[in-house]
Amino acid sequence: MEQLPDFLLADSSQYPDAIFVIHTSFPRFVINLQNDEIEWWEKFAAEDKEAATEEMAHWIEEASQFYDREISSYQ
Repeated sequence: MEQLPDFLLADSSQYPDAIFVIHTSFPRFVINLQNDEIEWWEKFAAEDKEAATEEMAHWIEEASQFYDREISSYQ
């Protein structure tokens, strides 16, 4: 199997207005672009979680840029 891309798009009929971006490499997470809520798939030590939280804006920006690039390729 080929390596997964760093980001994947996802949606769910349970959340019809939401668009999810999944980050497949460390730190793995799912972000709901509707409300910028992040679900971490990593277990962090307390000091690591603080650093990850501080970098949240960076991850939101990365996920948003990925989404914009993907959507522009369909237009």
